[in-house]
Parts: sequence; C-alpha cells; structure tokens
Amino acid sequence: MKKKVLIPLVVVILALIGGLAYLFKSLEEQKQVNRDMQELAELDKQEMENEYERFALQYSEMKTQINNDSIVEQLTQEQMKTQKLLEELKKVKADDAREITRLKKELATVREVLRSYIIQVDSLNRLNESLKQENNRVNAVLEERNSQIAGLSSEKASLSEKVAIAAQLDATNISLSLLNKRDKPTKKLKDTKKMQVNFTITKNVTASNGNRTIYVRIQNPGGNTLSGGGSFAYENRNLEYSMKKTIEYTGEEVSVATFWNVSQMLEGGQYRVSIFADGNMIGSRTFNFE
Repeated sequence: MKKKVLIPLVVVILALIGGLAYLFKSLEEQKQVNRDMQELAELDKQEMENEYERFALQYSEMKTQINNDSIVEQLTQEQMKTQKLLEELKKVKADDAREITRLKKELATVREVLRSYIIQVDSLNRLNESLKQENNRVNAVLEERNSQIAGLSSEKASLSEKVAIAAQLDATNISLSLLNKRDKPTKKLKDTKKMQVNFTITKNVTASNGNRTIYVRIQNPGGNTLSGGGSFAYENRNLEYSMKKTIEYTGEEVSVATFWNVSQMLEGGQYRVSIFADGNMIGSRTFNFE
C-alpha cells in the first residue's frame, strides 16, 4: 500500500521539478529577449541623436555660405527647432515607444525641410556666381572701350591680349574626395582606394568650341605628383599628370569628374590639385587630410 502511494507521489514531485525548470528556463530566455530589444532601442535612439546633431551642424554651415539676412534668419529658426528636438530626444527613454515614434516623424520632417534649404542655398550661390561672372565680363568690356581712346595701335595690342585671356577656360568648384573600396566617401587615408576630383568648367562664350583634353595633377604633401602614367606640355616643359579627361566644350558650363586609383601609401598633410587645359593652368586648390 505504501508503494502504491509513494510511486505516484514521486512522479508528481519529479513532474513539478521539471515544470519549474522549464518555467525558469523560459523566464531567462524572455529576459534575454527583453535585454536584446532594449539594446536595439538604445542603438536606434543613438542613431536618431546623431542625425539630429548632423542636421543642426548643416544648418550652421549653410549660414556661412550665404549673405541673405532673411534666409539666414530662417535657417537659424530651423536650427533652433532641430536642437530643441534633439534635447527632447536625449531626455526620452529608449523604451518610450510613443515618444520615439513621434520624434522619428519629426526627424523625417526636419530632413525634408533641410533638403529644401540646401537646394535653395545652392541655387542662390549659383546665381551669385553667375552675377559675378557677368560683372567681370562688363568690367572687361568697359576696360576695352577705355583702351580704344588711347589710340588704335595700343588698342589692337591690348585687345589681342584680352581676347586671349578671355578665351581661356576657367575651373571652379574644385573638390577632392576620398573613396573607400566600396566607392563610398571616407575621411581616413588608410581606407582610401580612390581619390575623386570634381570641378566645373565655367561658361565662356569667347572660348572656341570643340573637344578639350583636361589634365588633373594631384601633388602630395612632399610635392610629388601622384602619377597617372603620362605627361603634358606646360610652359616649355613637361609635367606629370594624375588623370586626364577629354570633354566636348560648347561654351556652356560643364561639370567634370575624374578618379585616381590609389597605388601607393598616402601620407597626411596638404594635397594640391591643379587643373590644366590648352597649355594653361585653369584652376588650383589645396586640401588637408590627416
């Protein structure tokens, strides 16, 4: 009789112990899932904070690129709004789904507003550049007219020189970017697999139309040219170039992009980009990389 009671009792106890073990394991797994979800929420919140900070910085940079007081005031207001949302986000807990969702929607709105201002500022800068070029053209014409008063002989010599200068191409908006193995921008020289040089050949109705070979020369901090395997004539000597590209010039503005594949260790310091066409240096700019 005792065995008949003892055996079922042992079975029940073992079943209870097994159930408790399973329940404990399930609770531990759920705790781990909750910890993982919390970590993901923290990472998502940090990414949002980084975006807000980057957008606020872009507003600050744009204000230095424009002289229009009205737009500068608008940019300031949007920057303050962005910083306020950033402060709100920093105070919100990562697991506050309602507030995080609201601030994500606000972030999307900030992104769209920022994009519209970038387009607007870029358009105004292009207009200012066009007005500067027109002003230069008018000044050149006035100078030419004044030279006519000095006499036919001096006018001919002066006019010939001005026409030659006016016909020269001009490279502006020169930029030097570092690209990694995925052709994505990078700031680290050690990760650089390509160097990209972008620039704009400005509008010039005086210059003759046709194909033009553009030579781009990159010099490292030691003054040595990052070789592209060839040379070109310049001022009675030959210079090495890093890249060259042939374009069809019609007198209108044209954007040019060139690439140099990294074949040697890049050192930190000042890099100089020089651009040549028709035997003339048409643009130059220096860049610093750490």
